[in-house]
Amino acid sequence: MNYDKENIFAKILNGEIPCDKVFENDYVLSFKDINPKAKTHLLIIPKEPFIDISDFLQNADKLYLSNFWASVDEIINNLGFRDQGFQIKTHKGKDGGQEVFHFHLHLLANV
Repeated sequence: MNYDKENIFAKILNGEIPCDKVFENDYVLSFKDINPKAKTHLLIIPKEPFIDISDFLQNADKLYLSNFWASVDEIINNLGFRDQGFQIKTHKGKDGGQEVFHFHLHLLANV
């Protein structure tokens, strides 16, 4: 599968579609999910075009991987979730429930 440059997250990253941004740096964009499954439901996406978590883990360089996960940690800290319960989920492939083929994390919390 090749990366689809017309997927909704690519369009959000390109500024073609607006989002309710929560956090952004050189590596990630995080925004509120438009169909939340919890009181807090954020999407965290890399700014580079990775299809899914396998593509990301296999093809992102070590610096990008490190900065991506440090950014996730910063988002958790900024939201005050460090000592709270939360979930981080991702989907891999159509059979794994992935709907948008740009790697993304769901950060969910009931606060």
